[in-house]
Amino acid sequence: MSTKGKLVKGKATPRGAYPHIKRAGDFLFVSGASSRMPDNTFAGVNKIDEMGTMNLDIREQTRAVIENIKDYLAAEGASLTDLVDITSFLVNMNDFAGYNEVYKEYFNSETGPARTTVAVHQLPHPHLVVEIKAMAYFPVKNKQIS
Repeated sequence: MSTKGKLVKGKATPRGAYPHIKRAGDFLFVSGASSRMPDNTFAGVNKIDEMGTMNLDIREQTRAVIENIKDYLAAEGASLTDLVDITSFLVNMNDFAGYNEVYKEYFNSETGPARTTVAVHQLPHPHLVVEIKAMAYFPVKNKQIS
């Protein structure tokens, strides 16, 4: 079985030695995705007063994370419907309702992937409140040569 990792153009460069997405046979593995943008800013981070107090918006960050995953999958010819498993990491479980609200915009319990959501002490940047890693099943025979 061959394995190959890929960085996706137009996306934030990983902050470590790992690809955005890696194919292993008929499976695609998406590295932990965040709301970080190519310019190193983060979706869902809003200054709300002159003192610099930050509002970290779980809904906006969740949407940006899922859209990043969507783009990573598209780089291999796959889509969100090919996802079979998701693991989500939340810094604060009080954000679960907002995260789940956005998640339901993309997935449902009948056709969506299996999912595990866990609370973590922190993520790699203090502006991050959610990170998601994913696995998709997308047979090589389905991949179109570009």
